[in-house]
Amino acid sequence: MKILRYILLTIIIIAAGCSKDNPTDADPEPETEPNDLIIDHKCINLATIPAGWITKAKQNLHIAYGHTSHGSQLITGMNGLVSFKGSDYSWNNGGTGGALDLHDYAMAGDLGNPDRVAWASATRTYLNANTDVNVIIWSWCGQVSAASESDINTYLNLMSTLETDYKSVKFVYMTGHLDGSGLTGNLHLRNEQIRNYCKANKKTLFDFADIESYNPDLVYFGGKRPNDNCDYDSDGNGTLDANWAIQWQNSHIQGTDWYNCSAAHSQPLNGNLKAYAAWWLWARLGGWDGN
Repeated sequence: MKILRYILLTIIIIAAGCSKDNPTDADPEPETEPNDLIIDHKCINLATIPAGWITKAKQNLHIAYGHTSHGSQLITGMNGLVSFKGSDYSWNNGGTGGALDLHDYAMAGDLGNPDRVAWASATRTYLNANTDVNVIIWSWCGQVSAASESDINTYLNLMSTLETDYKSVKFVYMTGHLDGSGLTGNLHLRNEQIRNYCKANKKTLFDFADIESYNPDLVYFGGKRPNDNCDYDSDGNGTLDANWAIQWQNSHIQGTDWYNCSAAHSQPLNGNLKAYAAWWLWARLGGWDGN
């Protein structure tokens, strides 16, 4: 009898453990909202995002996105992804038909256009008129390249104040796109300033520049002065003479390994990676723990 009771108890413990550790895609277990969340080159494997958390993101998120041309890479990539992978990744303004609710160009300008502060007041105006919105994301165009340390502090302080004033809204920080100036250039220094702040203060960051520094095989090009078009210096002579995105596209099958999309200032593959990372972000904000 003792042996029988031991066997039954063991079976119960194993079953309980499995039910806890393996939530189904259809009904994922709730997670605590992430405190610090860095979306970078490690967040491009779309296939690892459980379908249930894609669904949760579409059910729970109401996103407003402000950007100009470089920021449109996320949107162009997400549009192409629907054709590439299907309607599970659909989105529209309002979230009709079970799509993700994302208002593109919700606020005019970007983080540096028309100046470095107008975006903050535009955000307040928008949120006051759209109380259902719970995610705000803004992108830079090229303004981080010429930014001073003080300029970036202005950006970080404005974001922090918005977070204090709108506690139910998740604000997504962003780095500036690559410009070919390399690891010693001002762009890298200012992007590092943003990254360090986000890590130290547990913020959510979409690391635009980091995603542009790696190909899908996680080969790093950041030390070879890459720019936003994915050009890089292959031999260290100071000339951007190769393109990592075109190289990867040429060695992989279009329509199977990557899809065509008109990513502004860049190559289709860069738009693909930005879309994958965007959906990783949406799933995490929807409650997924990233595992």
